[in-house]
Amino acid sequence: MNKVKFFSIAFLAAGVSAFAQDIESAKKAMDAEQYEKAKSILKAIVKTTPDNGRASFLLGNVYLRQSIQDSAKMVFQKGLTAKDAGSFNYIGLGQLDLDNGNAQAAQFNFDQATAGMKKKDIEQFVHIGKALTNSVNPNYKKAIEVLNKAKAINMNDAQTLLALGDAYFGERNQNEAYANYRNAYDADNTLLRAKMQLGVLLKNAKAFGEAKAALDNVLALNPNYGPVYRELAETYFGWGLNDKAKFKEYTDKSLAYYEKYMSLTDYSLPSRMRHADFLIIAKDYKALEKEANEMKKLDKVNPRILRYLGYSAYENGNTDSAIEALKEFTGNASNKLIGRDFLYLGMAQLKKSTPVVAEGAKVIVDEVLYKAAVENFAKAVSMDKPMANDLNEIGKGYFDKKLYKYAAGIYEVAITNANSKNYLYDNFFLGYALYFDNIREDVKTVNVADLQKADKAFAAVIEKSPTTQDAHIYRARVNGLLSDATAKAQMAKSYEEFMNVVTTKGADAVTANKAKFIEAYQELARYYGKTDKLKANELIAKALVLDPADADSINIKNALK
Repeated sequence: MNKVKFFSIAFLAAGVSAFAQDIESAKKAMDAEQYEKAKSILKAIVKTTPDNGRASFLLGNVYLRQSIQDSAKMVFQKGLTAKDAGSFNYIGLGQLDLDNGNAQAAQFNFDQATAGMKKKDIEQFVHIGKALTNSVNPNYKKAIEVLNKAKAINMNDAQTLLALGDAYFGERNQNEAYANYRNAYDADNTLLRAKMQLGVLLKNAKAFGEAKAALDNVLALNPNYGPVYRELAETYFGWGLNDKAKFKEYTDKSLAYYEKYMSLTDYSLPSRMRHADFLIIAKDYKALEKEANEMKKLDKVNPRILRYLGYSAYENGNTDSAIEALKEFTGNASNKLIGRDFLYLGMAQLKKSTPVVAEGAKVIVDEVLYKAAVENFAKAVSMDKPMANDLNEIGKGYFDKKLYKYAAGIYEVAITNANSKNYLYDNFFLGYALYFDNIREDVKTVNVADLQKADKAFAAVIEKSPTTQDAHIYRARVNGLLSDATAKAQMAKSYEEFMNVVTTKGADAVTANKAKFIEAYQELARYYGKTDKLKANELIAKALVLDPADADSINIKNALK
């Protein structure tokens, strides 16, 4: 009987040891972003030891990292029934609540997870801190508060310090993030992610050379640690954006590093999607289209693949395929849509609406498609204000083709973001486009509403940049096309402001704008000719000084007699 007891205890100990090893292997795979490998290990553990809730919790977290919420929820709920560490699964459910915007429900679940904690337990606090940090709706301040509870119990726990580093990183407190990452690595020098994050901090500070050196140090310790290659890829890409002379060289390096990262993970659909996201940033649309088609083989129904197919099809000149993919993707409100989805759909529709014609031939714009494109631009900007920056070049393309009405429609959307880097430029070209659209040869009656928009656009430019002389003269010209007294008064004021601005710039500026000064004197003479002939005669006399033979000036002078 003693022998039987001995062998039973030995067998049990061996089982516990094997289980612990498997859990550690799964954690290492998760850290290396080998999610399919981690899932395989954890599914096997859950199947053979269903009473261990920790494995379920980790498996659910893998699904969370892959943004597969339904599977995560199912695993967490099942894990709650486990006899050992089942309560950890409340933390996973809490993160799901946070992701769905329900902070109150999340806190309830976190409280459930900590209800039976012993005095020296810290693991629950660490995982709650991570959940608060990693949620799509993070609460970094609360995460730091919870993690400091764990630190108060064990100030040298490496996982606590790493999680604190991540929370401070999210809060953009670079000093505290750096200190905690450094301390985490000092506490456990096998924790490569902590050391890697020191390089990430340098990358974010645009200290690209120092970031590369720090990341190379991680590779020296383990050349097969996949995530560091992704960080090197993003470091080189950022470096290339800041060093235009080396943009091509560094972008090529960044793409090569990303391929290395992919080879060291598992080429799963989520890792391919992250690669695709990077290809969009790097503008490698040929590679993106190839990656999108590979993803389609893995999962024909995953909606995000439509995004990548749409983006790449547009950039590679396949407009119809882009419209088809992006209409299907954006047509489903349950998809996680972003502003750029609508921007690309709008660009594809706009391109299709304006066929390429022979030089000199009239362009016939498809009004229905054009309107749909502009509506999608408006959706893009309403969801993500910086999308307005992309409309500047699109509007300019239509302006250069003298399709002024259509350029104006695009600029009207662009100026809805007052913080856009192109705000003044967009307002100027909005006014410019509306003005030129109203002086076309075939225009019989001006569009009063459009001219009023043009006046408002030039006023916005003048408010921000009062010395922009052309904004004054074009505002004057716009109001000159209108017939009401208020507009005529603004016309006169704008001509006078134009001349004042140019005069303060010196004699050379006045000489360079001689024709515009003559125009201003003539229009002001006409304006004051009905109410103040003396002033009108003085103004036309100034015009004649600049050009004594100008026929319009002579006719105005004669009319004033």
